[in-house]
Amino acid sequence: MTTKRIPYGISDFRLISTENYYYVDKTRFIEEVERSPRFLFLIRPRRFGKSLWLATLSNYYDVATRDDFDKLFGQYYIGQHPTEERNSYLMLTFNFAMVNPDPDALSESFEEHASVCFERFNMKYGHLLGEDYLEGYAQRPNAESKLEYIALRCERVGLPIYLVIDEYDNFTNVVLSRHGHERYRALTHGAGFFRFFFNKIKGVTTGESAAVKRMFITGVSPVTLDDVTSGFNIASMVTTELRFNEVLGFTEDEVREMLEYYKGEGRWNGETEDVLGVMREWYDNYCFSKSCCGVRMYNPDMVLYFVNSLVSNGVVPDTLVDVNVRTDYGKLRHLVILDKRLNGNFSRIRQIAEEGEVSATIVSSFPAEELVKPDNFTSLLFYFGILTIDRVERGKTVLRVPNLTIRQILFSYIEQGYREADVFNVKTWKLDDLMSRMAYDGEWRVVFEYFAEEVREQTNVRDYLEGEKAVQTLHLVYMNLTNYFIIWPEREMNKGYADLWMSPNLLSHPEMGHSYVVEFKYVRHDASDEDVAAKLEEARGQLRQYAGEGKAAALCGRTKVRYIAVVYRAWELAALEEIVS
Repeated sequence: MTTKRIPYGISDFRLISTENYYYVDKTRFIEEVERSPRFLFLIRPRRFGKSLWLATLSNYYDVATRDDFDKLFGQYYIGQHPTEERNSYLMLTFNFAMVNPDPDALSESFEEHASVCFERFNMKYGHLLGEDYLEGYAQRPNAESKLEYIALRCERVGLPIYLVIDEYDNFTNVVLSRHGHERYRALTHGAGFFRFFFNKIKGVTTGESAAVKRMFITGVSPVTLDDVTSGFNIASMVTTELRFNEVLGFTEDEVREMLEYYKGEGRWNGETEDVLGVMREWYDNYCFSKSCCGVRMYNPDMVLYFVNSLVSNGVVPDTLVDVNVRTDYGKLRHLVILDKRLNGNFSRIRQIAEEGEVSATIVSSFPAEELVKPDNFTSLLFYFGILTIDRVERGKTVLRVPNLTIRQILFSYIEQGYREADVFNVKTWKLDDLMSRMAYDGEWRVVFEYFAEEVREQTNVRDYLEGEKAVQTLHLVYMNLTNYFIIWPEREMNKGYADLWMSPNLLSHPEMGHSYVVEFKYVRHDASDEDVAAKLEEARGQLRQYAGEGKAAALCGRTKVRYIAVVYRAWELAALEEIVS
């Protein structure tokens, strides 16, 4: 048999199963679905395999795929351990990512998508629902009346429906983030058509004889469901349940098995553990239940992007962040900026970037109007995948950024927030040139002097430079706009924590010659020169301590490690010095 193809960007289970694609078998979780309440709601970040999971369920439960069961599932766990409910439902599926989020076109686009879904249902099952079924269906004027008609007819003939809704909040999130609360409320409150549609869904799932016997909804946050159902009462949320932690995403063993398979097929050469080391830093560390903090998941889209490049070209991709992931997460940043002002949510993001983690209660349900509450907003970042569960400490859930990909995205939020609110902006082409000189030629001074010059000229940013952490984060955010270094804040070195460890990005720049450990210090605007000198001496001592361990030298490849002390007096650069180790 030929080498299995990589299903990057493919969410069609039938295609994957029958056309020789590599499939990470998650079908064992179908048993968990059947052991759960009948109406389920699962939140996962964007590009985390939700659509493929729903396609798997649809093919498994569809009465129309009964004759293809062995062909579709025979090679997977559930094919060898089938449940009683296999191939016993009429599948009614929606994907609201297909709806145009432009408020002026939204209602019509929603109706069009619903009509397509109903027509697909009718083509597959219409012959089972009576001779007069299609005639009665044609008289129904809109989506909610068609849904009600289909459900009542299925109830009459005794055929159960499995209702599947993918990306249920896709267009509502766009409306909320780009067009504001008023337009959003018009959809989800009062007589809003989306609220009324969910009222119909609730109606067709209520009662012993109701036709809709099972339902599975996916999305990226609980906000819309809370708003359209007046308190999240339409489905059981399984997002943070231990037994569903691994239902989407790949474990490290699954990623290792995939790499070994393609290595065995002769599609790449090298050490699997070395490649895993790169992937772990960029794509791993998602945890969705505080009951299993030690079980970490890789983002499947990121993994398939990486492996596709590795297998196609024999080398890791030049750009480790998939542009599609960056684009999808870019859409979410509008929740950070409102009316060109930096709101409380932005301050929360900046705090997370500065401190690296945050303790919070993960809230399972909250309306959009309460998004500004700290725990709600932090929970939203968790659902989006910008934060993940790291540990439970003193009874508190501690969240942190999962990996380097998301950290870059988080920093881009801060950079774009500063720029759009006219707080701070840098010439990216100039910064890239200076960072290149820093990486290849060891000209580090020009970079820190450039930042100091821009802070002097752009006075709005001074209100945000209130301490060492703020200065450190400013440099961290903007240096990450370039790809010469992988920059680690608060890196442990010799029983201390370096403010920045600028590790060389040798995958993209194998010939660069320098890497850096940077220590920032800060004094108030009225501090004396003696105060500055004392802080500089403190930085010198810390840098010598870091250099004494030799950890940076062990991680720097062929580059020379440089140790840099930076002291700010308020918003002025007061001292800049290299410490010779």
